[in-house]
Amino acid sequence: MSSFETHSVFNQPPLYDQKNLYESDPALKSALAAEDASWASDELSTLGAHLGTNDQFHQAHLANKHLPELQSHDGQGFRSDQVEFHPAYHHFMALSKEAGIHCGAFDSLADDNREGRLGVGSSRAAKHYMVSQVEAGHICPITMTHAAIPALENEPALFEALLPRLLSKSYDPAFKPIFEKSGITIGMGMTEKQGGTDVRSNTTLARPIPPKSASGPVALPGKRYALTGHKWFMSAPMCDAFLVLAQTNERLSLFFVPRLLENGDINSLRFQRLKNKLGNKSNASSEVEFHEAEGILVGEEGRGIANIMTMANYTRLDCALGSAGLMRQALSRAIHHTSYRTVFQRKLIDQPMMQALLADMCLEVTAATHLSIRLAGAYERAPKDTVQANYVRLMTPVTKYWVSKRGPGLGYEAMECLGGNGYVEDQIMARIYRELPVNSIWEGSGSVMCLDLLRVMAREPEAVKSGLNWLAQSTGQSAIYDAALRELTDVLATTVPEHKGRWLCERLATLAAANLLMARSSPEIAKAYIATRLDPNGRYGAYGSLPDFVDARQIIAQSVTF
Repeated sequence: MSSFETHSVFNQPPLYDQKNLYESDPALKSALAAEDASWASDELSTLGAHLGTNDQFHQAHLANKHLPELQSHDGQGFRSDQVEFHPAYHHFMALSKEAGIHCGAFDSLADDNREGRLGVGSSRAAKHYMVSQVEAGHICPITMTHAAIPALENEPALFEALLPRLLSKSYDPAFKPIFEKSGITIGMGMTEKQGGTDVRSNTTLARPIPPKSASGPVALPGKRYALTGHKWFMSAPMCDAFLVLAQTNERLSLFFVPRLLENGDINSLRFQRLKNKLGNKSNASSEVEFHEAEGILVGEEGRGIANIMTMANYTRLDCALGSAGLMRQALSRAIHHTSYRTVFQRKLIDQPMMQALLADMCLEVTAATHLSIRLAGAYERAPKDTVQANYVRLMTPVTKYWVSKRGPGLGYEAMECLGGNGYVEDQIMARIYRELPVNSIWEGSGSVMCLDLLRVMAREPEAVKSGLNWLAQSTGQSAIYDAALRELTDVLATTVPEHKGRWLCERLATLAAANLLMARSSPEIAKAYIATRLDPNGRYGAYGSLPDFVDARQIIAQSVTF
């Protein structure tokens, strides 16, 4: 054998390039059709083709390699509190803004009659799901801006003043006052050192200050307060404004806090440092102090938690969408690699144990996709449909909990499919693996979601009844499904103790996924999912343990169509 032959590169898969992230995803297309969003197929296909290129993935690599940097002072020693990003980060911000991911579900607010086309929320969700597969960090300010829109409606005059720039698809990174910009982004500040999830223990104070005449071209309307305190986590510090919780005499209230005042002065937000996170590297997350920072009251005093939860529920939806998208990309990379890699004289994908593993992962990703898109469709319909509103209330914590929880384990299995190639930073799998845990932590950790579900059980019986009625629509198709639903119904007939919160959340999630798969996926996928997720005698442990009746090759072929 010549030295040339020993140094040749062979048996490596080609670059993951020219993959249409929409057209190659049957589960996404099926989920959107069921939510009346097939009309968006051309736009989504164009975006999917644009995203699924080696160049876009390389830009994502750059955005995560060259991390944001905090510049607390300028060259003359004055506070500047600005964060500098690599151009690749701005590339994705512009891409997502142009796609309307920051506002797509609310585009109809710009119309006089405020009547939107059915499916806009689901099509926007599909864009979020696809962009997250390429670069998930920048999605943080995109999703917070989207979620801030319904929260700001609680302060109508302020909302109307901001609306054109909230809905603008122009990305304007300039450090300028809001009314000098073509488009804006909104962040959120809830978490403090001593409280974490327990925001009622927040110590940041807000005191009313006298109204003042406009000190710039236009004044933002509303009651002004001075905020003093801190936030332990405040992501995306270069947003143009933040929704912030602070204590007034009437307890926790919500405030709109701009980065710059109308006259161009920097508002008194002092960023202490950027968080050194496990993943989500391209996105800057910060610690901040407020030194009499100006804010405008949103809604009534004392209604801070209720008002911010309007935003948090939408961000929880996006946590599920982001996790589902990352899971989908991890699966796609595993199938791409194993389709080309030969081991023991056979392609990896043709080996029975690998086939079983990939097929089992396909079941998980298909379920996550349908759960997430169904929740997005319910959010869109909820304002005019009580049944859909009940679905939102019941299934937001369930979907966010389950999809986010299933992500890291699946990401690990996908990484292992690539062997050593999956464990190096030159490949995307390491970044996906580090990214996946964050959606389970952000916007309420797993146990917080379960506690939220228990509150629904205790206080909102109509939402529970509506959910059980929906699940019952699929009885008679699977004895395993019917038995699992009966067990759940029996448990809910009693007072559910707190220690069963996770069991309850997981049972609801898997039943809901099974229900959706029976209605919206192939019989083969639905039957395999039910047998492995609901049968008490079914699979336990790692992915890849499938019943003998499952045709693994068929499941893979129905799930990924490169």
